[in-house]
Amino acid sequence: MELKTMIFSLVFVPWVVCSAGTARDWSQEDISHHAGVFLEAKKPKNDIISIPLDYDPGPALLPKDEPDHSPAAVAKDDIELPTCLLCVCLTGSVYCEEVVPDMTAVPPLPKETAYFYARYNKISKITNKDFADILTLKRIDLTGNIISEIEDGAFSKLILLEELSLAENKLVKLPMLPTKLTSFNVNSNRLKTKGVKANAFKKLTKLVYLYLADNQLEAVPHLPESLRIVHLQNNNITAITDETFCKGNSTRYLRANMDLIRLDGNPVSLGQYPNSFVCLRSLPIGRYY
Repeated sequence: MELKTMIFSLVFVPWVVCSAGTARDWSQEDISHHAGVFLEAKKPKNDIISIPLDYDPGPALLPKDEPDHSPAAVAKDDIELPTCLLCVCLTGSVYCEEVVPDMTAVPPLPKETAYFYARYNKISKITNKDFADILTLKRIDLTGNIISEIEDGAFSKLILLEELSLAENKLVKLPMLPTKLTSFNVNSNRLKTKGVKANAFKKLTKLVYLYLADNQLEAVPHLPESLRIVHLQNNNITAITDETFCKGNSTRYLRANMDLIRLDGNPVSLGQYPNSFVCLRSLPIGRYY
């Protein structure tokens, strides 16, 4: 009898308990409570990550948008520094004035450059390749360099170029000039008459301002009709003719555009050539005695 009672207790009682548990109506709060207990049981006691002592992470990688400041990279940048880091680039304009370290050649320019200023540097030569691809150029200012040579085709493709300044350089010869120039400044160079071709300015039918002062010219070059202002002071001009400014065989010809001619600082005595100015609205500035 005792054995039967023991068997009944081992089999029937657990079955009753399980049935009662199955029939229980679980509330949402009970579910949440038990789920929380389960998750809490699974959660590790701390967040410490163990790293093996012999772990090698490999070389550190810089983000893509951050520059490499290693010595090798910096040295490379110094050699191949982009123009717009050396100079100031605005829309259509590039300013490379008094660049440090010394700029010794014309740098590569953005394709849309219209105005290029490279004053007071150490540029010594202008080649045919310097401006060959920059057909949008309207103004070039290379004042205050040490330019002694310009290849003949250096400006030939610049059909839009209107203003060119080569003042304060070491030129002994003028290159071919674009026909649309309105202003050309070559003051303070080493130009002699033999370095200026007879037709150097003849085809420049839009030229308004011509600056040839402080050179070594012995004669006045041919001057186009469009000129308003001509600076020829401080040269070695010793004589002029009736054809220099006027047309000697015409008393009706009037040079209406010409406003100012400077010949002061030359050895020529303008008073000896009274017929040379009859077509002008005002006498040239210079010595008359």
